[in-house]
Amino acid sequence: MNIANIGFFKGMNKNMSLITIFLILLAVFLTGYFPVKSADFFVIIREYLNPFLEWYYVLLVAFLLFFMIWLGMGRYKNIRLGGDLEQPEFTFFSWVSMLFAAGTGVGILFWSVAQPIIQFQENPFTGTAMTPEAAIKGMSLTYFHWGLNGWAIFSFIAITMAYFSFRHDYPLTIRSALYPILGRHTDGIIGDIVDVLAVIGTIFGIATTLGLGVEQMNSGLKEVLNINTSTTLQIIVMVIIMLIATVSVLSGVNKGVKLLSVGNFWLSIIALGFLLIFGPTQYLIGLTIESTGDYIQNILRLTFHTNVTHDTNWQAVWTVFFWGWWIAWSPFVGMFIARISRGRTFGEFVAGVLLTPTLITIIWIGLFGGTALYEQLFMQKDIVTAVNNDVSGALFTMLDNLNLGELGDIMSFLMIVLIATYLITSANAGTLVITTILSAGSTNPPSLHRGLWGVILTLLTGVLIIAGGLETLQAAVITAALPFSIIIMIMIAGLLKSLSLEDTAVRSGNETLSAREPWILEKEVGEEATIIDELNPNVKKIEEPEYK
Repeated sequence: MNIANIGFFKGMNKNMSLITIFLILLAVFLTGYFPVKSADFFVIIREYLNPFLEWYYVLLVAFLLFFMIWLGMGRYKNIRLGGDLEQPEFTFFSWVSMLFAAGTGVGILFWSVAQPIIQFQENPFTGTAMTPEAAIKGMSLTYFHWGLNGWAIFSFIAITMAYFSFRHDYPLTIRSALYPILGRHTDGIIGDIVDVLAVIGTIFGIATTLGLGVEQMNSGLKEVLNINTSTTLQIIVMVIIMLIATVSVLSGVNKGVKLLSVGNFWLSIIALGFLLIFGPTQYLIGLTIESTGDYIQNILRLTFHTNVTHDTNWQAVWTVFFWGWWIAWSPFVGMFIARISRGRTFGEFVAGVLLTPTLITIIWIGLFGGTALYEQLFMQKDIVTAVNNDVSGALFTMLDNLNLGELGDIMSFLMIVLIATYLITSANAGTLVITTILSAGSTNPPSLHRGLWGVILTLLTGVLIIAGGLETLQAAVITAALPFSIIIMIMIAGLLKSLSLEDTAVRSGNETLSAREPWILEKEVGEEATIIDELNPNVKKIEEPEYK
């Protein structure tokens, strides 16, 4: 790959970096200079694509869910992401803290109150709206969009990248999954296109989440400090967040990113404990259990729902957006999860990345969304109107309705801090991933470019906020996700082809043998053939694999 040795792009793929910077800055210029037309463009594109995406995204995400379950429970469950005897780099707690913080921390803070309230008012699966029964369905639909299906997307990208990087010693980039399909051609222009599309999807996914988080922080500042909401304030907050994020990412994954992730994980636990103690405890526990049961009972129906009758726009507004958001974020979160998952088996990985974040998500939404629903149903608090007027302020309206005085103000301030820390962890992980891809998988990309991409992300998020706020952000991320969804299908084929040559341990507890891939070389020695496996650390490698 074209890695520069000197100059401004030293350590980076110069061509990929130039193309990506040009495309994003062009988007920044057009969106900033023509905000109304840009907003209209993204909305028109979204409306045009919706009928196609309503079944295409559904089918793709459904396949990924079942595919990941098969990888975690089938014949490949004992394959390790690394050497056969390699152990995990991080403890389970640190691992889960980092993958959850980078994965859905900001988004779940934004939607955990707003989405159950909105689904409570209207959805295609409830007969009578705004009833106790509708509350259960509203919660289960929110679990659906934040649960197993979404994490199946993240986990597939992560396990594929980790497998090829740590087990086959390829660069930690998206293109590495295409080696079994394209061979040495992956190192050329085709691989560059794949990685550029991954970076663009990542950038728009991060910008969307940062935009949502900044809007929510703005609402929190208005609630706690009585500071009026404004676009100017949102931009100022964004600049401060990105400055902190850039500084923390320069300290590396083992320091800044890890410490921030663990820190905001503990803040999240404090927030959950607060609601469990001061909220409607019995109702929250009961609602969470019952709505979880509804989610489990209906997950297949929801997974394959395509709105074939087109009698409502619910599927386009919710499922299409969320699946597009998860797909756009998947190169970023997938690479980050891959980076911290070395040494884990397929079984451990799938159980950890699918089940643990989903369980945390259900508990979080159950307590936050459940409190808001209780206020609406039993405390005569009109939180529905508040959410409809300002989605970003839903969380703080819910806390204010608890009437806890100064304690409630302290909790609101804590939530502002929590949003900020999740924004920082998402932003610094994002800049690390972008520069990792553009530097051909380097685990230590140049600091200059990490800072540069922090600035570019700030600019893009700012102009998208100016251009139209939430609707423009949602339309942009759905559009950016579509090209990368095609790459996901090619990655599936590449992973299956590679796994088909693994010598797996069928019995539980047995270690796997190294893969017998096409790049294993044979050297004739007399009448015997010596197999040289580049993945076996105890055997000397004679020459480079064919694909490299």
